[in-house]
Order: sequence, then C-alpha cells, then structure tokens
Amino acid sequence: MTHYEAALNRLNEALHKIKAFDYSTSMLFWDASTGAPKSGADARSQAIGVLSGFQYQLLINDQMAEDLSVLLENYSELDEMNQVLVSDTKKDYDKLTKIPMEEFQKYNMLISKSAMVWEDAKGKSDFEMFKPYLTEVVDYLLKFADYRGFDGHPYNLYIGDFEDGMTVDQLDVFFAELKARIVPLLSKIAAKNKQIETSFLFEHYPVNLQDELSRDVLKMIGFDLERGQLKESVHPFTMGVDIDDVRLTTHYYENDFSSAFFSTAHEGGHAIYEQNIDKKLQGTPLATGTSNGIHESQSRIYENNFCRSESFLEFLFPILKEKFEIQLEGVSSQMFYEAINRVEPSLIRVEADELTYSLHIMLRYEIELALISRQISVDELPDVWNEKVKAYLGIVPPDDARGVLQDVHWSEGLFGYFPTYALGSAYAAQLAHYMGREIDIEACLADGDFKPLTKWLNEKVHQYGSLKKPNELIEMITGERLNSKYYCDYLELKYSKLYGLN
Repeated sequence: MTHYEAALNRLNEALHKIKAFDYSTSMLFWDASTGAPKSGADARSQAIGVLSGFQYQLLINDQMAEDLSVLLENYSELDEMNQVLVSDTKKDYDKLTKIPMEEFQKYNMLISKSAMVWEDAKGKSDFEMFKPYLTEVVDYLLKFADYRGFDGHPYNLYIGDFEDGMTVDQLDVFFAELKARIVPLLSKIAAKNKQIETSFLFEHYPVNLQDELSRDVLKMIGFDLERGQLKESVHPFTMGVDIDDVRLTTHYYENDFSSAFFSTAHEGGHAIYEQNIDKKLQGTPLATGTSNGIHESQSRIYENNFCRSESFLEFLFPILKEKFEIQLEGVSSQMFYEAINRVEPSLIRVEADELTYSLHIMLRYEIELALISRQISVDELPDVWNEKVKAYLGIVPPDDARGVLQDVHWSEGLFGYFPTYALGSAYAAQLAHYMGREIDIEACLADGDFKPLTKWLNEKVHQYGSLKKPNELIEMITGERLNSKYYCDYLELKYSKLYGLN
C-alpha cells in the first residue's frame, strides 16, 4: 500500500465516523422537533455538545492535517469521488482549524437551546424571550468570521457555506435583476384589480384527511415512504440522514387547505433528491445535495412548477372533490387553480405566493447583511422587520409570531441560507425549461404522471449528490450557468395569463 493510499484509508475511516455522529445528532434534532418533551432540552443540548466535540476531534488533528497534505500532493492519482472528498474535507478543515474547539462546542450547544427557545417565543409571540439567544448567535458568527478570515464582506463566508462560490456582489446583482421584472409585473396585477374567490380554501379541512392527502401526493411525486417518514412539526423541514432514511415534516392547519399541501410537496422535492443519490456515495459526506440553491430547486420545481400548475390541479381536483366534498361544493377546477395561484401580499414567507415570495427573501437578505455589517442591532430587529414588510408588501405584522419570529433559521445560526431560496426558484425554472425540450411536462401533469419528470431529475440532478458543484452541475445540464431570465419568463407567462394581462 502506498503512502497516499494509507492516508486515503484513514480519511475515509474518519469521514465514516463523522457521518455516524451526524446521524446521532440528527436523531436528537428530529426527536426534539417532532414531539420530545421540552423538559429534556438541556440534556439534549449537552449531548449534542459532547457529540460535536467528538466530530471536531475526528476532523481536527495532526494525523488529518498530515493525511490531507499527502492526498493533495497525490491529487491526480485519486478518482473523481475521492478528489471531491479530499477537496471538501480540506475546506471544512481550514474552516474549523481557526475556531477553538471549546467555542465550537459552546456554539453548538447554544444553537440547540436557541431553537427550543425560539419555538416557545414564537408560540407566545415574545421576541424579548429570544433576543439574548439571537444576540449571542450573531456575536459568534462575527467572531467566527474574524477567526476564519474573509474576502470582501464577512457575509461572503456564510452565503458560501450554503452556495459554493456565491458572493454579496453577485447576490446584489441577482436580486436587482429580479426586482427589475417582478415588481412591474406585480404593479400590473394590482392595477388589474381582478377579484379571485378564495374563501373555500379556508373552510374546515380535517387534519386526518389532510394527512392522507399528503401521503398520497408524496407517493404520486415519487417519494418512497418505505425508506422515509412523514411527521408534523412547528416548521416543516427535511432531514436526509441516509439515502435509505429520509425524513420530512409538514404542519397542518384545520382552516387552511393549501398550507400543509404545498409544504408537503415542497419538502417532498427535497426528500426525493436525498433518496435518489447514487448508492456509491452512501455513507460519505457526498451523499446529500450539492448546495442549498440546487436543493431548493428540487423543492420548488415540485411545489410550484409542477403542483401549482394548471394541468396538475385540473387532474387533482376530482380527487379533492371526493375527499372534501362539502368544502369544495360549487367550486370548479378553474376557480380552484386561480385561488391557489392568486397574488396577495402575505405576512408568512412559507405561505407567500410565487410572485411576492422573492420579496420575503430580499427582506431577510437585507436584514442578515445589516446584522453581519453591524449596521443594525438585534434590539432593532422587530422595528426594522416591520418597516421592511410595510415597504415591500404594504402590510404590517400584528405581532412577532407573524413577523420577526416566524422562521427557525436564525435560531440555528443559518445566516446565508435564505438567499438560496430565491436562487432555488431560478434554478427550478431553468431546469424546467430544459426538461421541457425533452418531455411534454404539461401532458405528464395532466395525467398525474410524475414518473418521467422525477426520472429526468434523478438522472440529471439527484444521482450526483455533492459530487458535482452547483455551477458545474447546472452547466452540465443546461449548457449555461444560473440565468434568472427563465424564472422571470416563467412568472410573466403564468401570471399574465392568469390575470389577463396584455
């Protein structure tokens, strides 16, 4: 065995152990989010702190430093999978070696407890409860940025953690391009003043029937419930702990049909991605989505491009009429389609329509940027939030639960995450455009047949996991890098037709 082969064996052994610790901490998080007693929060937080310490030690040690050095010297001798593993591990190593282990552990304990406090604070609509935890999270992120070092803006570190290669400069251009076409479209829709009846969406929809529908739709779009699980949580999320163990949650409201339905379709897209990664990557850090933006493209393409489409909703409507006969009495499939796709400014991001959704993301991006730049403090957040919601959407949150406390992300330190939602919608439209050159998407949706669509995504996107990086993957599939033109074209075509615009 050569020197570099021995180093590679040690690297893979360490990465498999790190993956096992990831599995354990994920199970603690899953348990905490789906019904574990709140009284156990401190114990879970302590356990996560200990486990994260072991993970840190497996990655940060003299042997790992030596092995990475040897492997980088022999990089050309490695196959593609091991080249990516070595490159990614070196990036993680460089990221963490500059952060003292004790602080790394304390931070992981903080975000575990912070997420629990956020849940209580949201339930009581009390930002003051959450404020000291968020203040500490932001302080840690700023401290970590100084430890790690950065080019340009410190926020570049955090967007780069979720979308490799993305920067503040690029995001500023990206959002400016979306504003230039979406805002005028919104103005035209407002001027049209078309009234769309939606009251039937807010009748009483029994939770048990919504749950049945969620499971039926998951099967329809291609999620294997034999290798996964659906439960309920305060905030819907997906957890791919292994290719053969993918879990997702939704949240049911008895008087809001569309919330859980589209949350399930959204999380189902994430979950299908995780289930269909090539088995050769199983057990490695590459057995997950390549970036948040690409991952979000999979949730958005199922939720919006497919499940909100006129063709699919026309197919689904007779099934819904049978299940919810009283609630949908006197409603036609066209009425249902228009109600589902109405444009109406809303307070809650996860329930926003496709057009105003990007405004919710821009709002959060601007706030994150201001916090990391120290232009605003956590104390100011509720006021800043409300001012931006009023400026962008023309409405004001009546309380913190429907305002600054509505998302879990900041409690977990996930700064840089929100912009990837908008990037995901753009990737989704670009992928759908190129899929449409090979498959009659509308005909498939009209028949409720997702198999050709999911198979195309399995082959083009899912199988590669993190083996291909975002730019490489999207260019390989479409022949070009991210192009927001397809997203804007899609929105203009769909909503001009729905609202009868010239």
